[in-house]
Amino acid sequence: MKKIVVLTGAGISAESGIKTFRDADGLWEGHDVMEVASPQGFERNPELVLDFYNQRRRQLLEVKPNKAHVQLAELETTYSIEIVTQNVDDLHERAGSTKVTHLHGELRKVRSTFDEQLVMDWDQDLNLGDMCEHNHQLRPHIVWFGEMVPMLDRAIEITQTADILVIIGTSMQVYPAASLVNFVNHETPIFFIDPKPNVTKSQFSNLTIIEDKATTGVETFINTLSTLYS
Repeated sequence: MKKIVVLTGAGISAESGIKTFRDADGLWEGHDVMEVASPQGFERNPELVLDFYNQRRRQLLEVKPNKAHVQLAELETTYSIEIVTQNVDDLHERAGSTKVTHLHGELRKVRSTFDEQLVMDWDQDLNLGDMCEHNHQLRPHIVWFGEMVPMLDRAIEITQTADILVIIGTSMQVYPAASLVNFVNHETPIFFIDPKPNVTKSQFSNLTIIEDKATTGVETFINTLSTLYS
């Protein structure tokens, strides 16, 4: 069974109504990202940070997976599929994908500020005074700027196993996630799905660019698969 590794970013979830990480002016939902996505921001104003993620979590619970998420999940009936996502939403899982690795954390989880391995599911608001079992404040289970990306090694291992690599809805400009493409075999076919692709065929061997949004671009990719491997 062919192994397809899919790297996804904000573009795939945007079609479900989740805003991309940063607007053109560099703000995230009106905030400087360092205010709401850094350890320093959390130390300075924890209430602001907690409220920010509470709003993101509420929004996530109101949206649904879109056609692209569902089509990728359905591919599991024919191919071995592993998804590595930069997104903190759970739309891949809710669509039915069973092997999803989150590089930047998960919005519907929180963790202890005392023991980062103490992670728990969390769907309600997170407030100051919500403590872990060691009586330390809980925080969003999100990888903030300046923090290590604990799932990076696992993501590299997954990418190295790809027979086919698909990149959807990400500019591949944010490191370390952008480095993953360098870990596939030189001969591995790469499909890049984005309405405004910033890559060229001269950059990678076996690159196919699908200049389209995720929902229709994934469908094009699947049709191409059926042609190549029928």
